[in-house]
Amino acid sequence: MTPVLEARGVAVPNRLEPTDLSCAGGELVALIGPNGAGKTSLLRALAGIELEEGQVTIGGEDIVSAPPARRMRLLSFLPATRALVWPISACDVISLGLPTPDRNRVDELIELLELRLLVHRPVNSLSTGERSRVLLARALAACPQTLLLDEPLSNLDPYWVLRTLQILRKTDSSADRAILASLHNLEQVRAFDRVLLVDKGRIVADGKPDEVLASEALATAFRVEKVTDGWRIRERA
Repeated sequence: MTPVLEARGVAVPNRLEPTDLSCAGGELVALIGPNGAGKTSLLRALAGIELEEGQVTIGGEDIVSAPPARRMRLLSFLPATRALVWPISACDVISLGLPTPDRNRVDELIELLELRLLVHRPVNSLSTGERSRVLLARALAACPQTLLLDEPLSNLDPYWVLRTLQILRKTDSSADRAILASLHNLEQVRAFDRVLLVDKGRIVADGKPDEVLASEALATAFRVEKVTDGWRIRERA
Protein backbone atom coordinates (compact mmCIF):
# COMPACT_ATOMS: atom_id res chain seq x y z
CA MET A 1 0.00 0.00 0.00
CA THR A 2 1.17 3.52 -0.79
CA PRO A 3 2.08 5.64 2.26
CA VAL A 4 -0.15 8.67 2.79
CA LEU A 5 1.29 9.84 6.12
CA GLU A 6 5.06 9.75 6.55
CA ALA A 7 6.98 11.02 9.57
CA ARG A 8 10.73 11.18 9.98
CA GLY A 9 12.40 11.98 13.29
CA VAL A 10 9.37 13.64 14.87
CA ALA A 11 10.04 14.37 18.54
CA VAL A 12 8.80 16.31 21.55
CA PRO A 13 11.48 16.94 24.21
CA ASN A 14 10.98 14.86 27.39
CA ARG A 15 7.83 13.23 25.96
CA LEU A 16 8.50 11.68 22.57
CA GLU A 17 11.79 10.31 21.27
CA PRO A 18 12.67 10.81 17.57
CA THR A 19 10.15 8.65 15.76
CA ASP A 20 9.69 7.40 12.19
CA LEU A 21 6.42 5.96 10.97
CA SER A 22 4.19 5.72 7.93
CA CYS A 23 0.50 4.98 7.44
CA ALA A 24 -0.91 3.86 4.12
CA GLY A 25 -4.10 4.88 2.41
CA GLY A 26 -6.95 2.58 3.33
CA GLU A 27 -5.22 1.63 6.59
CA LEU A 28 -6.97 1.93 9.95
CA VAL A 29 -4.27 2.08 12.64
CA ALA A 30 -4.76 1.90 16.42
CA LEU A 31 -2.36 3.69 18.76
CA ILE A 32 -2.17 2.20 22.25
CA GLY A 33 0.00 2.59 25.32
CA PRO A 34 -0.24 3.15 29.08
CA ASN A 35 -1.08 6.55 30.54
CA GLY A 36 1.73 9.01 29.89
CA ALA A 37 3.37 6.80 27.26
CA GLY A 38 3.37 9.51 24.59
CA LYS A 39 0.28 8.74 22.49
CA THR A 40 -1.11 12.27 22.54
CA SER A 41 2.34 13.78 22.08
CA LEU A 42 2.82 11.64 18.97
CA LEU A 43 -0.56 12.61 17.53
CA ARG A 44 0.02 16.30 18.24
CA ALA A 45 3.48 16.14 16.68
CA LEU A 46 2.09 14.45 13.56
CA ALA A 47 -0.58 17.15 13.37
CA GLY A 48 2.10 19.83 13.49
CA ILE A 49 0.81 21.23 16.79
CA GLU A 50 3.90 20.22 18.80
CA LEU A 51 6.29 19.32 16.02
CA GLU A 52 9.57 20.53 17.52
CA GLU A 53 11.83 18.18 15.55
CA GLY A 54 11.50 16.17 12.36
CA GLN A 55 9.22 16.32 9.34
CA VAL A 56 5.70 15.14 8.53
CA THR A 57 4.43 14.80 4.97
CA ILE A 58 0.99 13.80 3.72
CA GLY A 59 0.81 12.70 0.13
CA GLY A 60 4.33 14.09 -0.23
CA GLU A 61 3.37 17.57 1.02
CA ASP A 62 5.06 19.05 4.06
CA ILE A 63 2.38 19.98 6.59
CA VAL A 64 4.31 22.85 8.16
CA SER A 65 4.70 24.76 4.91
CA ALA A 66 1.15 24.07 3.67
CA PRO A 67 -1.23 27.08 3.80
CA PRO A 68 -4.04 26.77 6.40
CA ALA A 69 -6.78 25.95 3.87
CA ARG A 70 -4.59 23.28 2.28
CA ARG A 71 -3.73 21.81 5.68
CA MET A 72 -7.43 21.20 6.29
CA ARG A 73 -7.47 19.02 3.18
CA LEU A 74 -4.31 17.21 4.24
CA LEU A 75 -5.13 16.34 7.85
CA SER A 76 -7.56 16.74 10.68
CA PHE A 77 -6.84 16.31 14.38
CA LEU A 78 -9.49 15.33 16.93
CA PRO A 79 -8.26 16.19 20.45
CA ALA A 80 -9.01 13.97 23.44
CA THR A 81 -10.76 16.78 25.30
CA ARG A 82 -14.44 17.23 24.50
CA ALA A 83 -14.71 20.52 26.38
CA LEU A 84 -16.44 23.21 24.33
CA VAL A 85 -17.28 26.42 26.15
CA TRP A 86 -18.59 28.47 23.24
CA PRO A 87 -22.41 28.80 23.17
CA ILE A 88 -22.52 28.27 19.40
CA SER A 89 -24.59 25.74 17.51
CA ALA A 90 -23.44 22.24 16.66
CA CYS A 91 -23.98 23.15 13.00
CA ASP A 92 -21.50 26.03 13.27
CA VAL A 93 -18.91 23.83 14.98
CA ILE A 94 -19.06 21.36 12.08
CA SER A 95 -18.66 24.23 9.62
CA LEU A 96 -15.40 25.22 11.32
CA GLY A 97 -13.84 22.09 9.82
CA LEU A 98 -14.30 23.39 6.26
CA PRO A 99 -11.88 25.67 4.42
CA THR A 100 -14.84 27.21 2.54
CA PRO A 101 -18.58 27.17 3.39
CA ASP A 102 -20.37 24.06 2.13
CA ARG A 103 -23.89 23.57 3.49
CA ASN A 104 -24.37 20.32 1.58
CA ARG A 105 -21.31 18.79 3.24
CA VAL A 106 -22.53 19.90 6.68
CA ASP A 107 -25.92 18.31 6.00
CA GLU A 108 -24.23 15.05 4.93
CA LEU A 109 -22.37 14.89 8.24
CA ILE A 110 -25.47 15.76 10.26
CA GLU A 111 -27.20 12.75 8.71
CA LEU A 112 -24.16 10.48 8.99
CA LEU A 113 -23.74 11.13 12.71
CA GLU A 114 -27.46 11.43 13.46
CA LEU A 115 -27.20 14.99 14.73
CA ARG A 116 -30.45 16.41 13.33
CA LEU A 117 -32.05 16.87 16.78
CA LEU A 118 -28.90 18.52 18.15
CA VAL A 119 -27.85 20.71 15.26
CA HIS A 120 -29.25 24.02 16.52
CA ARG A 121 -28.42 23.48 20.18
CA PRO A 122 -25.42 25.23 21.76
CA VAL A 123 -22.59 22.73 21.96
CA ASN A 124 -21.84 23.63 25.57
CA SER A 125 -25.29 22.27 26.49
CA LEU A 126 -24.67 18.85 24.94
CA SER A 127 -23.55 15.70 26.74
CA THR A 128 -19.93 14.60 26.39
CA GLY A 129 -20.92 11.81 24.00
CA GLU A 130 -22.99 14.19 21.88
CA ARG A 131 -20.11 16.66 21.69
CA SER A 132 -17.86 13.78 20.62
CA ARG A 133 -20.07 13.16 17.60
CA VAL A 134 -20.14 16.86 16.70
CA LEU A 135 -16.35 17.08 16.91
CA LEU A 136 -15.94 13.94 14.82
CA ALA A 137 -18.18 15.52 12.19
CA ARG A 138 -15.94 18.59 12.24
CA ALA A 139 -12.85 16.37 11.82
CA LEU A 140 -14.43 14.63 8.82
CA ALA A 141 -15.76 17.80 7.21
CA ALA A 142 -12.95 18.64 4.78
CA CYS A 143 -12.40 15.00 3.72
CA PRO A 144 -8.71 15.16 4.75
CA GLN A 145 -6.19 12.63 3.50
CA THR A 146 -5.22 11.76 7.09
CA LEU A 147 -7.27 11.65 10.28
CA LEU A 148 -5.45 11.83 13.63
CA LEU A 149 -7.95 10.94 16.34
CA ASP A 150 -7.21 11.07 20.06
CA GLU A 151 -9.55 8.66 21.87
CA PRO A 152 -12.43 8.89 19.35
CA LEU A 153 -14.30 6.02 21.08
CA SER A 154 -14.19 7.45 24.61
CA ASN A 155 -17.43 8.70 26.20
CA LEU A 156 -19.57 6.85 23.65
CA ASP A 157 -22.33 4.34 24.39
CA PRO A 158 -22.06 0.85 22.81
CA TYR A 159 -24.09 1.77 19.72
CA TRP A 160 -21.90 4.77 18.98
CA VAL A 161 -18.67 2.85 19.57
CA LEU A 162 -19.74 0.36 16.90
CA ARG A 163 -21.21 3.02 14.61
CA THR A 164 -18.08 5.18 14.84
CA LEU A 165 -15.87 2.22 13.95
CA GLN A 166 -18.17 1.52 11.01
CA ILE A 167 -17.94 5.15 9.84
CA LEU A 168 -14.15 5.19 10.17
CA ARG A 169 -13.81 1.93 8.26
CA LYS A 170 -15.98 3.21 5.41
CA THR A 171 -14.23 6.59 5.41
CA ASP A 172 -10.85 4.89 5.39
CA SER A 173 -11.48 2.41 2.59
CA SER A 174 -13.67 4.49 0.29
CA ALA A 175 -11.34 7.50 0.14
CA ASP A 176 -7.97 5.73 0.47
CA ARG A 177 -7.43 7.76 3.63
CA ALA A 178 -5.00 7.00 6.48
CA ILE A 179 -6.51 6.98 9.97
CA LEU A 180 -4.51 6.83 13.21
CA ALA A 181 -6.60 6.64 16.39
CA SER A 182 -5.53 6.28 20.03
CA LEU A 183 -7.47 3.86 22.23
CA HIS A 184 -7.62 2.82 25.87
CA ASN A 185 -9.77 -0.30 25.50
CA LEU A 186 -7.47 -3.08 24.31
CA GLU A 187 -10.40 -5.19 23.10
CA GLN A 188 -11.24 -2.51 20.52
CA VAL A 189 -7.94 -2.89 18.65
CA ARG A 190 -9.22 -5.96 16.79
CA ALA A 191 -11.39 -3.63 14.73
CA PHE A 192 -8.18 -2.11 13.29
CA ASP A 193 -5.77 -3.29 10.60
CA ARG A 194 -2.60 -2.48 12.52
CA VAL A 195 -1.53 -1.52 16.02
CA LEU A 196 1.25 0.78 17.20
CA LEU A 197 2.25 0.35 20.85
CA VAL A 198 3.92 3.33 22.49
CA ASP A 199 5.80 3.13 25.79
CA LYS A 200 8.11 5.66 27.44
CA GLY A 201 7.96 7.98 24.45
CA ARG A 202 8.77 5.52 21.69
CA ILE A 203 7.08 2.93 19.49
CA VAL A 204 7.93 -0.50 20.92
CA ALA A 205 5.66 -2.70 18.78
CA ASP A 206 4.03 -2.41 15.36
CA GLY A 207 1.95 -5.23 13.92
CA LYS A 208 -1.36 -6.99 13.52
CA PRO A 209 -3.77 -6.68 16.47
CA ASP A 210 -3.49 -10.27 17.71
CA GLU A 211 0.29 -10.21 17.42
CA VAL A 212 0.64 -7.03 19.48
CA LEU A 213 -1.95 -8.11 22.07
CA ALA A 214 0.00 -11.31 22.72
CA SER A 215 3.42 -9.66 22.70
CA GLU A 216 5.91 -9.37 25.51
CA ALA A 217 6.18 -5.66 24.69
CA LEU A 218 2.51 -5.13 25.55
CA ALA A 219 2.74 -7.14 28.76
CA THR A 220 5.75 -5.08 29.81
CA ALA A 221 4.19 -1.73 28.90
CA PHE A 222 0.78 -2.29 30.48
CA ARG A 223 1.79 -4.76 33.22
CA VAL A 224 -1.06 -7.03 32.16
CA GLU A 225 -1.11 -10.11 30.00
CA LYS A 226 -3.65 -11.88 27.81
CA VAL A 227 -5.23 -15.04 29.19
CA THR A 228 -7.98 -17.29 27.87
CA ASP A 229 -10.87 -15.44 29.48
CA GLY A 230 -9.51 -11.89 29.36
CA TRP A 231 -6.61 -10.12 31.08
CA ARG A 232 -4.70 -10.51 34.30
CA ILE A 233 -2.18 -8.37 36.13
CA ARG A 234 1.38 -9.40 35.56
CA GLU A 235 2.93 -9.83 38.97
CA ARG A 236 6.22 -8.07 39.61
CA ALA A 237 9.26 -10.31 39.53
